[in-house]
Amino acid sequence: MMGFVGTNSGMGSRYRKEDSMAPQLRVVVVGNGMVSFKLCEQLTNATDASPLSIVVFGEEPRPAYDRVHLTEYFTSGSADTLCMGNRAWYEGRGVELRTGQKITSIDRAAKEVLTEAGERTPYDVLVLATGSAPFVPPTPGVTQKGVFVYRTIEDLDAIRAYAETSAKSAVVIGGGLLGLEAARAVQALGLEAHVVEMAPRLMPRQLDAAGSKLLERAIKSMGITIHLGKPPKEIAGSGAVEALEFADGSRIDVQMVVVSAGIKPRDELARSSGLTVGERGGISVDDALLTSDPSIYAIGECALHRGMIYGLIAPGYEMATLVAGSIRGEAASFTGADMSTKLKLLGTDVASFGDPFAESDEVLTVSYQDLVKGIYKKVLFSSVTKQIVGGVLVGDTSDYGSLVHYAKSGEPLPCDPDELILPERSEGGSGKKLETPDTATICSCNNVSKGAIKETIRAGCLSVLGEVKKCSNAGTGCGGCLPQVTQILNAELAARGETVKPRLCEHFAFTRAELYGIVRSTNAKTFEEVIASHGSGLGCEVCKPTVASILASVHNEWILRHASLQDTNDRFLANIQRQGTYSVVPRIPGGEITPDKLIAIGQVAKKYNLYTKITGGQRIDLFGARVEQLPEIWELLIEAGFESGHAYGKALRTVKSCVGSSWCRYGVQDSVGFAIRVENRYKGLRSPHKLKSAVSGCVRECAEARSKDFGLIATERGYNLYVCGNGGANPRHADLLASDLDEATALRYIDRFLMYYVKTADRLMRTSTWLDQLEGGLAHLKDVVIHDKLGIAEELDRQMQAVVDTYACEWAAVVKDPERRATFRQFANSDEGDPNVAFIIEREQIRPVDWAARDSNESVKRKLPVVGQPQWIRAMRVTDVPSDGGIAYRHGKGQIAVYHVAATGTWYASDNACPHMGDQVLARGILGDDKGAPKVACPQHKKTFDLRTGECLSGEPLSVRTYPVKVEDGHVYLELPPASVYDDTCDAASSCAVAAE
Repeated sequence: MMGFVGTNSGMGSRYRKEDSMAPQLRVVVVGNGMVSFKLCEQLTNATDASPLSIVVFGEEPRPAYDRVHLTEYFTSGSADTLCMGNRAWYEGRGVELRTGQKITSIDRAAKEVLTEAGERTPYDVLVLATGSAPFVPPTPGVTQKGVFVYRTIEDLDAIRAYAETSAKSAVVIGGGLLGLEAARAVQALGLEAHVVEMAPRLMPRQLDAAGSKLLERAIKSMGITIHLGKPPKEIAGSGAVEALEFADGSRIDVQMVVVSAGIKPRDELARSSGLTVGERGGISVDDALLTSDPSIYAIGECALHRGMIYGLIAPGYEMATLVAGSIRGEAASFTGADMSTKLKLLGTDVASFGDPFAESDEVLTVSYQDLVKGIYKKVLFSSVTKQIVGGVLVGDTSDYGSLVHYAKSGEPLPCDPDELILPERSEGGSGKKLETPDTATICSCNNVSKGAIKETIRAGCLSVLGEVKKCSNAGTGCGGCLPQVTQILNAELAARGETVKPRLCEHFAFTRAELYGIVRSTNAKTFEEVIASHGSGLGCEVCKPTVASILASVHNEWILRHASLQDTNDRFLANIQRQGTYSVVPRIPGGEITPDKLIAIGQVAKKYNLYTKITGGQRIDLFGARVEQLPEIWELLIEAGFESGHAYGKALRTVKSCVGSSWCRYGVQDSVGFAIRVENRYKGLRSPHKLKSAVSGCVRECAEARSKDFGLIATERGYNLYVCGNGGANPRHADLLASDLDEATALRYIDRFLMYYVKTADRLMRTSTWLDQLEGGLAHLKDVVIHDKLGIAEELDRQMQAVVDTYACEWAAVVKDPERRATFRQFANSDEGDPNVAFIIEREQIRPVDWAARDSNESVKRKLPVVGQPQWIRAMRVTDVPSDGGIAYRHGKGQIAVYHVAATGTWYASDNACPHMGDQVLARGILGDDKGAPKVACPQHKKTFDLRTGECLSGEPLSVRTYPVKVEDGHVYLELPPASVYDDTCDAASSCAVAAE
């Protein structure tokens, strides 16, 4: 039989095969969490090792699941998405998984474990992976109804059920990692969320005061209230939670308490079986992870090693790997684990490494903080050895891999410490990227180094991230290292001469420039043609407007032929503003306008009570128009001689001018006249990003032409043409393309420049960025535009002339088309406007009322309960709903958005207000899918929501309520509560949703 030798020497236990006919070694694992799963994986990975008989017991009713991402269960609604390995996985590896069975005792003399039902299972080796349980402080009132812990899927099910029926607000006790995740979860359920931490800062074991403060600010901005340094005194209530009271006499009125105040090791089985446990809990183990019984190991959060309980997954995985090797006969010892950690917490990147709280005379600190960008970095280092001791990163963890390597390896830094954390500068100075060495651990969960990842990629000639994860095991734990793994993969692909291929979105494995070529070469006329031949799925808010822009650039057709593809600005030919109102910007070429036209604009603004403002591009903007008012406003402006200013489109916006030689004593050319000709030539041109231009009448540059995408500055002999400049957040002066051009030559060069940009630039890429990334830069651009190096000048000229020749005012097309004009309305069942739009008077003009502050915990953050007795209501005709679009239905004082996904023939409905800021605009959003889930993108801030579940797919704790829909006899029916009941409960500024069929 198989021999067994046990030792407490720290070298581990060894099992050797003494006879080829020996029976299998019997390994029993108690506990079926993430660490247990890793142990089974490691025990069964070897193909040339002697087979083992492995039995795993788990108290929970399902196989091991990912507890690190437990909060995602609220989003997915399915435990399967967290499952680490289904029953088939265990069976395929010869592991007998027994779920729903609790081990109550260990008969160490007989080497058997006993279940609660009295069944016995023998073992040669026993591994205790019993994990931990939530620590619940003995606070008075903690046993009342409405108090929960946050540990298992069953806990989350109980929290969800209670939230739907008995709670409007909740407090989480504990400001650590799990506590903050729990706060996000209860907020996602529609509850007002509070976090109470007894320490004076959040995540006190990982972050210092400054880092915690920055994290606190980010979390507060999400509407979660933070209470620090407040020990709870009592959970008040008469059988059910009513409030949390504090020692200082204050209280929070809540109906739910979630306790996440830490963990305690599950050592009761070991204790009752006579194994040595620590004074404060935990199963005592040596460096081989053996307990006081040489046949029994303990790993994970139940194990006490050198006085330390490790509560992170990476040390647990390391323990599991070591014990698997030891069972296989490999000598190894556990000397402790690094507690460095990197994670994304409620949308904020947070990391700590080494000892972030080290204090001694030789430990010095260098720190950097940018409150505007939300970044804090601190590095502690030895003044003697120049070695990193520890540190904290908040907001930007891009250097984590390098910093943690130097903290763990003890290698001296190759540069001054301040260079590690200061921002990089373009010319000299501090701030540099520290190259991560191959020996650095990238995946802490599975202990995978950068060198190992590189070797895996090279050995298998891998090119896809999923393959790298599968073959190297990197990124299969918490997933925090995936950005670094991706960077390594891209660097390896580039090193072997392969192009690292970007893609537009999940639906198209092409760039915008490639799709432009596809549309032109195939002469595709619709999005459906393009996605059927070169894409997949339904599309999304990224690819639909991009393809629509390409179709408009190639064919120069009316943009509303593709209305369902458009973002709200292009769909309604105006700029959406707060409260779902729009601004109207008529074109004023060159900034020149007659008094009669000025009067006409004033009359329109006065008639519709619009706010007026002179823009930076020498035009007049009219704010506050409701969607149904737009065609009426345009009609009046068209009668006065105006046309669309395309302020809403990725198109030419303005051509600014000074008065030039017409009036100015310094002017050398007619800059106003040329600016008008330039603007009229390129108006309506659709492009990857907005375009701005200017014409200055002399070198004094009053029109600021060098800050534009293309600009002209007059000289005595003509015009100097500048390209690829811009103002905005990252100003850039334009570069001189050609000098002393006559008007005809200048226009010819601009034609070619613009069409070459339209053909080759990526989505939402300004001309300045395009030029910076263009191979050959300005010299190449000159060769193409001036010298026709690529032989495409004639084609570019022809394409631009086709755009010019086919121009038509988009406003006028709507005004003249009764059918299209009828689509400009708020409701399918009413001609009225949105009654929720509200203004106040400021400086003698209107402006929208303020949005609710995001940290005010208003009901806009809550999911409303399902109310009343729902009934089927015939809401509208099928033809009232735009194909692949939506429209609102007025229900009492509320609004329901109804959507039709034509590609799949499915219908959905939700409350119309986006829960982010409460504007009634969701019906105007772009429809699409996200990994197969149908979604709508809010037109205001591009947050996306699952049309089936109402959950936010953009990663924020927001949700909307949806309703069942059916179509019969050419009509759309909605199952809704009575309008009177709905009005009583539905906050006009908030809206929420649940699933639709």
